[in-house]
Amino acid sequence: MPTTFHTIAIEGLNIFYREAGSKDKPTIVLLHGYPASSHMYRDLINQLSDQFHLVAPDFPGFGNSDTPSIDQFEYSFDRLADITENFLKALGLTRFSFYLQDYGAPVGFRVATRHPDWIQALILQNANAYEEGLTSAWQALRDLWRDRTEATETAAREFFKRDTTIFFYTSGTRDRQNINPDNWNLDQSFLDRPNNAAAQLELIYDYRKNLESYPEWHAYFRTHQPPTLVVWGKNDPFFGPEGAKAFARDLNIIETHLLDTGHFALDEEGEAIAHQIRRFLPAHIA
Repeated sequence: MPTTFHTIAIEGLNIFYREAGSKDKPTIVLLHGYPASSHMYRDLINQLSDQFHLVAPDFPGFGNSDTPSIDQFEYSFDRLADITENFLKALGLTRFSFYLQDYGAPVGFRVATRHPDWIQALILQNANAYEEGLTSAWQALRDLWRDRTEATETAAREFFKRDTTIFFYTSGTRDRQNINPDNWNLDQSFLDRPNNAAAQLELIYDYRKNLESYPEWHAYFRTHQPPTLVVWGKNDPFFGPEGAKAFARDLNIIETHLLDTGHFALDEEGEAIAHQIRRFLPAHIA
């Protein structure tokens, strides 16, 4: 079924989202990572739209959603979760599966802990919730978290540069020629917008609070036991495979598939991931 494109006002912000599939089908809400947007799900949405209803928003500061300045909006994962929660309420989505990747994980896990009854299942693609999943590539950000100075901010700003955006997409892939350069060209055009570097720096600094929230998320997993499908690019330079395996400590109904690719696993393993979703969700959701 065709994908349609929408904008809705949430707390005074224009939030863009993609939607496909019949609303009579089971819903999957797809939350994107950094430095991407709902664009990262374009092919998966097409692959699944005959069997599922799919909704993929862009967070504030990303993609086609508004990018207010940091004095107009608090760029924190709590606030991204607030916007996402209100977005879901506005669309009447209170029973769905979450597909979470990268930044989508701390946003989605916050929503899930607030509304465990909303969640039918989790699909986790390089969506970290355990310390052992964070690789040495996080050192510059840990330095920022420990002591926010001009020097540590300058080091963190390397994450906003074109070469780093390309690295996100190509590191750990089987073949760089499999990756469409439109990905990083589009993402970089959004990163380069006015206000965006300051917004992204606030989010990177706020990421430290996600680590503090890990115990709360683990308690949610143990208490509510959402059926969980892990489809993880095992060569991701930022979120290592130990982070994928760690979910099995707290979840009973779980499958973990380590895929031979990088951070954006959909680019090389999209068909395989779509197949796993088609198989897993009908077996585990009412």
